[in-house]
Amino acid sequence: MEIIRDRSSSFNLNEFLQKPLFAHLSTLTKENHPRESPVWFHWEDECIWIIGTPSSDSFPGRIEGNSKCAIGIVDLDHTTGKVLHAGFRGNATVQPFDKEIAERLLSRYLGIKEEKWDPRFRNLDKANILVRFVPETVVVRDQSFVPST
Repeated sequence: MEIIRDRSSSFNLNEFLQKPLFAHLSTLTKENHPRESPVWFHWEDECIWIIGTPSSDSFPGRIEGNSKCAIGIVDLDHTTGKVLHAGFRGNATVQPFDKEIAERLLSRYLGIKEEKWDPRFRNLDKANILVRFVPETVVVRDQSFVPST
């Protein structure tokens, strides 16, 4: 994975990817029309993992048709002017559901006690899949600004 940084405006990518932020997954349809899906993610072994449900999510099918995708993640606080951005380009594959990876992913957003999770996220099974995104490049930029008062 090639990391492209602007030395004057960079940040620690691994720390950034531990935060429970939304990622925006960009895929292509068969007609090469772009589609964007906001998703939760888990960073592990230099891969981004995403849970999908093929019966309700269309991105797994698009990935099976064309593995090239992009992912954008932004950490924004408009009150302080913080804007951290990581933009990934690479390839994704649809993988069989792995409960351990799914639990690590969901616990970042929902807490460690599954019994307290929203019922939609409890007891996920093989009706779900995982997307494994392997980045080729990532652009890391701190685009923070001084907020107006």
